[in-house]
Amino acid sequence: MTQDQSKPTGPDLFRGIALSDLPDGAKLVGHCGDEQVLLVRRGAEVFAIGATCTHYGGPLADGLVVEDTVRCPWHHACFDLRTGEALHAPAFNPLACWSVEERDGRLFVGEKRKRTAPERRDASSGKVPEKIVIVGGGAAGFAAAETLRREQYQGSIVMISDDQAPPVDRPNLSKDYLAGKAPEDWIPLRGEKFYSKNDIDLRLNTKAVHIDLHSSEVVLADKGTVPYDRLLFATGAEPVRLTIPGADQPHVHTLRSFADCKAIIERATIARSAVVLGASFIGLEVAAALRSRGIDVHVVAPDKRPMERVLGPQMGDFIRALHEENGVVFHLGDTASSIDGSRVNLTNGGTLTADLVVAGIGVRPRIGLAEKAGLVVDHGVVVDAFLETSEPGIFAAGDIARWPDPHSGENIRVEHWVVAERQGQTAARNMLDHREKFAAVPFFWSQHYDVSINYVGHAGQWDEIAVDGDITAKDCLLHFKRAGRTLAVASIFRDIESLEAEVEMERQMAN
Repeated sequence: MTQDQSKPTGPDLFRGIALSDLPDGAKLVGHCGDEQVLLVRRGAEVFAIGATCTHYGGPLADGLVVEDTVRCPWHHACFDLRTGEALHAPAFNPLACWSVEERDGRLFVGEKRKRTAPERRDASSGKVPEKIVIVGGGAAGFAAAETLRREQYQGSIVMISDDQAPPVDRPNLSKDYLAGKAPEDWIPLRGEKFYSKNDIDLRLNTKAVHIDLHSSEVVLADKGTVPYDRLLFATGAEPVRLTIPGADQPHVHTLRSFADCKAIIERATIARSAVVLGASFIGLEVAAALRSRGIDVHVVAPDKRPMERVLGPQMGDFIRALHEENGVVFHLGDTASSIDGSRVNLTNGGTLTADLVVAGIGVRPRIGLAEKAGLVVDHGVVVDAFLETSEPGIFAAGDIARWPDPHSGENIRVEHWVVAERQGQTAARNMLDHREKFAAVPFFWSQHYDVSINYVGHAGQWDEIAVDGDITAKDCLLHFKRAGRTLAVASIFRDIESLEAEVEMERQMAN
């Protein structure tokens, strides 16, 4: 996840470099004391910022400069070169910035600049809500609360979450943390002090049961109420539960929450064999994580190929081969019919032994609360371009939101972490009446052993997949097209091309 920062590399920027060593448009990594610094030149201006992404430590020197921003090659976070501000999730922390001076044809990096709070923007309507309530403690809810305070909002923020843990870095639950390669203190998106310091009333283990539109109140399971002027639905999705006999046994798990992950890890410490039900992103990331723990893993799924519905047949075959090279055994075209102790019985008549069973058979959006409140729903909560629902003053973001995607021209709902965070950020600004359309290009990444697959755009259907490079060599770019137009791009170790595809989609939407 992170790079070793113990040994600064490159020139000492305090002592300076020749201006000719940094041509227009170029990037250069050096150091100021013990800190790595990235220099970026754009015309007559030279910027000096922290060299690594504040999300997972991605090398920004390998990223893409777009106007006065730089984008991380790993997970597409975006930073302002002038201020270091994290403009787009998944990064929230800003980069450090240094002063730069040119003297006698040389560039010298000076003192680190002091952080200044972003200027407060006035609401377009002139009205600022006094009370904002966020229902949900996941990616979208956290991003909204963090953005509200970053926008200098001074009113009340109440976050209602039925989870027992503060907002966590959920992608890591099926990746490095589950594999035992990441410490627990990496998992919370922020420490508990963040919420008290920023006057965010985070209410854990609290369930909202009704939204009273007439009185503008959220009714809680304990009969308490929370009034609001603006409300954000960020309730996310929940795993589809197994309904077969034996699914309620203690060694049978789903993975969604921090508690789920901890329970799987506890079982994995004594398990020698595991069965993963489902060949989805979550299912196969779990399989990879369990294999890294030395557990025998069998994957059972009704699909002909893993992930074919999203990534197509060629990538599906590659992913299967990659997992098989790492010891995973597939049982495709099959499902589990029952679980009898450590015996997993398959529909086609086979039997597998498992000390641990993890079901990754999909998720469904948690729209019940919104539906009960009378909001318009369609396999998700329907929102407009500003993420506002059919009820004025009530917004939705994340896995539950179905929004008009300006790139595909369709109303879509996606269950991607970065999308949820970026929607939370946009919803926050719109709850302050900034009237900002959500136009971010969907993005996700999936980790399988040493291979990361990046995906930008959204292609629910396609009639052509154009492959550039060699999938089996782990060096490729796949264009998912419909009627000759690229709707999405998947890539392996083509980070710059992935970023360029994202930028091109943004430009198409702007035209």
